Amino acid sequence: MKPEAGDILDVSAEQLMGLVPQLGDSYLQGSTAIHALLMRFAAREYERGADIRARENAEMRAVFAALAPALRDAALKARLEAAAATRDASLAISALDAANAQLKGLLIALHVHVEDAGERESSRRLWRLLKEMAERRVVSLF
Repeated sequence: MKPEAGDILDVSAEQLMGLVPQLGDSYLQGSTAIHALLMRFAAREYERGADIRARENAEMRAVFAALAPALRDAALKARLEAAAATRDASLAISALDAANAQLKGLLIALHVHVEDAGERESSRRLWRLLKEMAERRVVSLF
């Protein structure tokens, strides 16, 4: 058995929380408890981090592929088609984050375009995507 980062963080957080009552200083107690809580959050994010990012990237690319054909802005259309044809080269969080940041920049440009053009259905589709992405990123211990 090899220890996973999430398990290590959880065990470490549990050990820190066990020390809190023994710490006399209330600031030190609070600081230690906060660090333990942050470790629990990090453990949770370790488990789902790549999945969230890879899913977001795939969903953005799918929206680009679906909406690009109807665009009149040739430059934006070309950028969307090019982005839709890409794939994540790595599941490393840093690589997924870099791709995610580029795709989100393009998503913003697309959203501005459809809002300015009054394309309500496309705008609703983008708002749904943004809502789903935000809901997926909510941090929870459960």
